[in-house]
Amino acid sequence: MAVFIALADFTKKGIENFSTTADRAGIFKEMAQKAGVTIRDIYWTMGSYDAVIIMEGPDDDAVTAVMLKLGSLGNVRTETLRAFTSSEMKEIISKVPG
Repeated sequence: MAVFIALADFTKKGIENFSTTADRAGIFKEMAQKAGVTIRDIYWTMGSYDAVIIMEGPDDDAVTAVMLKLGSLGNVRTETLRAFTSSEMKEIISKVPG
């Protein structure tokens, strides 16, 4: 399973409804699981982003679909990053021509 990290910012709607953010996260986890994506953790953060989501999915398409659904709910805007383990990075590096 591929690992992804999403950086999230509350929208105006999301901050207006901040008191339900933990409940919404639980609903999001269930929805993602049904789509084959596992939410490892969600952290609420201080600084440039309001939350960080760490997830695993079978492929880019599954995670993209889940994140599109999350965005369509209107509470957060996200930036999703594909993350690589050390062994995955070593395999990628071995493919560099040269």
